[in-house]
Amino acid sequence: MARSNKKVVPEAKKALDAMKYEIAAELGLPVGQAYSGGGIADAEFAGELGSVSSGGYKKDYWGHLASRDNGAMGGNITKRLIEKAEEALFTI
Repeated sequence: MARSNKKVVPEAKKALDAMKYEIAAELGLPVGQAYSGGGIADAEFAGELGSVSSGGYKKDYWGHLASRDNGAMGGNITKRLIEKAEEALFTI
């Protein structure tokens, strides 16, 4: 059976990205354009990977975070999506 990566609702990407950055801010994780790197070594390493823009890390670079932090992000996103789905079911 062939798999498809076609998005069912392409507009959902922006909403999920906004939620991701909102949760990261709530958890106090240093991501996005506000994070300018942890030092010269981090910037050089990220630069080798092609991840540094003129103001620090690119907006979508998450490689400096620990697996635990990324797992917490995913867990919180899932929790919120379930809460929103339950709210939508109960308002019908």
